[in-house]
Amino acid sequence: MSRPDFTPYRRSTVGFDHLFDLLENKVRQNTGDNYPPFNIERRGDDEYRITLAVAGFRPDDIDITAQQNLLTVQGRKRDDAPEGQMLHVGIANRGFERRFELADYVRVEGADMADGLLIIDLVREVPEAMKPKKIAVNGQTTLKAVPSRDDNEADAA
Repeated sequence: MSRPDFTPYRRSTVGFDHLFDLLENKVRQNTGDNYPPFNIERRGDDEYRITLAVAGFRPDDIDITAQQNLLTVQGRKRDDAPEGQMLHVGIANRGFERRFELADYVRVEGADMADGLLIIDLVREVPEAMKPKKIAVNGQTTLKAVPSRDDNEADAA
């Protein structure tokens, strides 16, 4: 697999070095380990959900750590001895660590575990100071949209 070359993008952007470094590191670190399988779901403009299939794990076996821009989920293997003789072991019970890079201002809202699935809800909360604002040039009033003829006809009806 060839590695992507972000050089043209680095030349035409300012302040995105961290993003390109993340992308390049992900390509380098992709080891192919897909355990446990997971889904990432967008549930709204600023709401996300990560669902991990953690069959065989109890809530006490799972550690979730949220740091700045990083969510780490770890599962510890239990050394429970089976009651009988195992003829086939198809359910993985091995320890794991999954890391998820989070965007700025994304925080973990909560985590639940049910039916062998670990569900982690995330919310993006952009501070008021960071939200876009309209800036008037030379103190002029901002332009307002002029209603079209179609709008006037709809208002008359």
